[in-house]
Amino acid sequence: MAAEAIAVHPKTTRRLTPEAGRGFGMNARIMFEIAKQELTINIRNMWTLVFAVVFGALVVSISYFGVMAEGFSGMQNFTRTSASILNLVLYIVPLVSLTMGTLSFTGDKGSTELLFSQPVSRSEVMAGKLLGLFLAIAAATLIGFILSGGVVLAGSGGDGIVRYGFLILFSLILSLVFLSLSVVVATLSRRKSKAFGISLFLWFFFVLFYDLLAIGGTILLKGQSANTFLFLSLFGNPVDMVRVATLITFDNVTIFGAAGAAMLRFFGGAATSILLLGGGLALWTLLPLGVAHFALKKQDI
Repeated sequence: MAAEAIAVHPKTTRRLTPEAGRGFGMNARIMFEIAKQELTINIRNMWTLVFAVVFGALVVSISYFGVMAEGFSGMQNFTRTSASILNLVLYIVPLVSLTMGTLSFTGDKGSTELLFSQPVSRSEVMAGKLLGLFLAIAAATLIGFILSGGVVLAGSGGDGIVRYGFLILFSLILSLVFLSLSVVVATLSRRKSKAFGISLFLWFFFVLFYDLLAIGGTILLKGQSANTFLFLSLFGNPVDMVRVATLITFDNVTIFGAAGAAMLRFFGGAATSILLLGGGLALWTLLPLGVAHFALKKQDI
């Protein structure tokens, strides 16, 4: 990758001195060149293609059967389809983001050393690779959503399409959060096998195990304390935050339990809850990147 990245922007690297490249600031042009190269590599990557095909097939299937079941009671059109796709997103997007991020940031040691030996800062390398990865995952995700949206639009009309758009937005945010987690895991682990093990543990913990811990915690508490604990526990899991935020936009937050309903009562409205959840997701993105950046600066590459 490093050799290819250098070939993409030789003029850029010649204009920079090592001192300028390794400063605290970031050169946007270099960052975007690295992002473009990372995007190209991941578009050609078999795993990106597999994700795009599988995700697209699953969401189109869900949309098709949802249209066929239009006569049933419950949510209709885009809203109904969005609620069904939400569960798929919460399982697949974190796993793919962690896997692809770990694979990229624990790449071939020789290529990594060659890339970092160039007159570019470590911040530029990290930001460029992260941006390229995010664009690749976003492109693969959007393919599925666009195909699914076409099926629903043709079969049931455009009712609920704005809520469908919110689902797409939160799906992309979720992928960015778990890409950030993969960066800090890869940076701190440095060994590919260890990084993949930790990444799989994070997926299992946030997607499957965290809610059991939260429910178990409420058993030890009573009354208002249990409700407060359940509410605060929501912010410890970005998967739950995306789930509740999406359901708020569906006007059906209570379908996934007491956490979302308690939040709406506590803050007195959906808009405030969405803003708070958005701020929490921003922290889940920025804090891991800050830790990864600090660790990367201290490493001897």
